[in-house]
Amino acid sequence: MDVHILGGLSVREGGVPIAPTAAAPRQVLALLTAFAGQVVPVTVLTEELWPSGAPRGARTELATHIAELRALIARALHETEDEGAAGGWTERRTADAVLVSLPGGYRLDTGVGVHDIGQFERAAGAGYRAMDAGDLVRASLRLGEALALWRGEPYAGVAAGPCLRREIERLETARLSVLDQWVEAQLGLGRHEEILSELPGLAARYATNEPLQAHLMVALLRCGRHEEALAVYERLRVILHRETGMEPSARLRRLQHAVLAVRHTRVAAGSGGRAPLPGTPGEHVFGHAGGRPSVPARADGTPAVTWYGPALPRVPAQPQAGRADTVTTVVAVPV
Repeated sequence: MDVHILGGLSVREGGVPIAPTAAAPRQVLALLTAFAGQVVPVTVLTEELWPSGAPRGARTELATHIAELRALIARALHETEDEGAAGGWTERRTADAVLVSLPGGYRLDTGVGVHDIGQFERAAGAGYRAMDAGDLVRASLRLGEALALWRGEPYAGVAAGPCLRREIERLETARLSVLDQWVEAQLGLGRHEEILSELPGLAARYATNEPLQAHLMVALLRCGRHEEALAVYERLRVILHRETGMEPSARLRRLQHAVLAVRHTRVAAGSGGRAPLPGTPGEHVFGHAGGRPSVPARADGTPAVTWYGPALPRVPAQPQAGRADTVTTVVAVPV
């Protein structure tokens, strides 16, 4: 079974589409694909379909949606049966074996097909490991592969209840983490001019995302566009103050001061060359000396840079009041 959700739901068994057009069974299938290979409890499915409380007969209605999905799977298996037999496959899969009923829930067995979330997480993980190893070329390639899998918003066109909304939020967070590290790799490879063709649009879309704003400031600074870099900071400051009442982080404030210092130094020297920041000799603004990430040490000798971690695990849990189902840890890269 091939599953694609990074830009709308597409589920095919043997090349035959099995995603229903009706909203409720489509929503059930989306949740089952999100946790493919795992048991999704009936309570999670009913909460997804009826967030304000399951009505009388909810389990019967859910069973009807499951039966509809099995009928679509059975039809797809029947249409591909002859092709599978011609290819030497003798064991026949059944709809009940693909969409399995278990005590307390259901499990979707996608088999050996393609699942774009898995592809995304594998490519992203390889990219993170390459960043940790200082291999920016490989990091750029693998992180770019992960981003290229996205065709649009995850689960676009699917009605999302609380569980799917958490999954969508998790995926968007993972995408932003990969995007941040991909841009970081581009800057480390000296590709600041190339990424300026798309970075302003990304920064505008994620207007309060500080890593992207910082990357845009660095790219502009390296191109000698100091005033534009300062304008990015000011725009972020205004938006944050309006929406949250807070100021940019210390990381962004240090970067703003660095831009001011470089501008002042260049104006005073009458030169367009890169000026080192005050402080540690040889350090550059959010730069990478020698094409590898620079990792300044803290006072206690531990590294000051920690890359974003891999995508969070997806485990469907019983709904609990007040529970935080996703936790994202972000460690800023200091100036």
